[in-house]
Amino acid sequence: MVSKGDAQPVMIPPRRTVNIDIVPGPPGYHSPPGQEERAISATARPPTLEHDATNRRARASGDWQLDTVPKVMRAIAGLPAGQSGWRLDLSGLGTLDTAGAVCLQHVLRRLGDDAQVTGARDDHRALLALVTDETAERPPPPRSHGPLARLGRLASERVERGIAFLTFTGELAADTVPRLATPQRIRWRQIVAETEKAGINALPIVGLLAFLMGVVMAYQGGTVLRAYGANVFLVELVGITMLREMAPLLAAIIVAGRTGSSYAAEIGTMRITEEVDALRTFGVTPFEMLVLPKVVALAVVMPLLSLWADILGVFGGMVVANSLYGVSFANFIDRLPQAVPVSMFWSGIGKAPAFALLIAMVGCFHGFRVRGSAAEVGRATTLAVVQAIFMVIIADALFSIAFQQLGI
Repeated sequence: MVSKGDAQPVMIPPRRTVNIDIVPGPPGYHSPPGQEERAISATARPPTLEHDATNRRARASGDWQLDTVPKVMRAIAGLPAGQSGWRLDLSGLGTLDTAGAVCLQHVLRRLGDDAQVTGARDDHRALLALVTDETAERPPPPRSHGPLARLGRLASERVERGIAFLTFTGELAADTVPRLATPQRIRWRQIVAETEKAGINALPIVGLLAFLMGVVMAYQGGTVLRAYGANVFLVELVGITMLREMAPLLAAIIVAGRTGSSYAAEIGTMRITEEVDALRTFGVTPFEMLVLPKVVALAVVMPLLSLWADILGVFGGMVVANSLYGVSFANFIDRLPQAVPVSMFWSGIGKAPAFALLIAMVGCFHGFRVRGSAAEVGRATTLAVVQAIFMVIIADALFSIAFQQLGI
């Protein structure tokens, strides 16, 4: 440690003196570009380190700088360790730079935590104090916790995230409800742009996957029904399953992976680039500019995407039923209104806006929670997709229970 006052230099009879000679670098060593390899100048004094173990006195002299102390660590290794009451005399110290100060800090740590410095000039003390602050040992890493502590921390994080999501929902409602009373304040042009990105551009992938899902369901179910001569019941199988459950759920999962992730990535990137803060500076709330258009657009397009998935899914089942199981297109279409009540169609379409609200809010919520670096954007995007799909499936299960209780 560095004492505050300058004590009188301690004259120590030299017991052991280490002269440190600088030798050329090893073969193959090259100096940095534009600089020649430096040697000790004629006026520089070689650094020396003397110590008296009996009286616990040490003395450093000479020039302790970058080009004169590359070998001083060998001398430091020869100092005794594990003792107390040492004093380091720096009255004979000449030039000192940060490299030499770091070496002196190694000397002090070798001599002990209570080692005191005497005879140092003010500039040397300031440099030693600066190096002490910069080279302080890092605290030991926190000890690992047991499984119970990790479980508690995980539960605490989930509860905190749930409370934050409820807070986000309340802020969105408080910002949105007054705007609905004044439609001219809503950014309709941006809603149209979001509708195109989330709805029209998603038609190919939603239609293709819904068609393939209808093909798979008809093929797997028809194999069993044919064994009992009940091929015609493929209409009930494909119609009820697609219209009530699979089409809206499939469309929601695709939108969660495609659109919900883009919402989180877009808002998260704006958080890092401070564009969200710039919006607040201009007097525009992030909910007005970023969240409300996405929520409204997705709530509009999700029922339409579900209807599109209904049509393509049923058509895929019709193709398989006609080509493999002898149920013609005409028979399929004639039987479909009798086999599938209209209430099942509307129950499937009615779930779509709720799915859209969950997907949009989860994506925007995780986008606003991004902090720090670009890696957080990727993490927020992953969380948004996983949690949106999870919440959509939970909501679908709750809808199924409610419809069953209501007899729909």
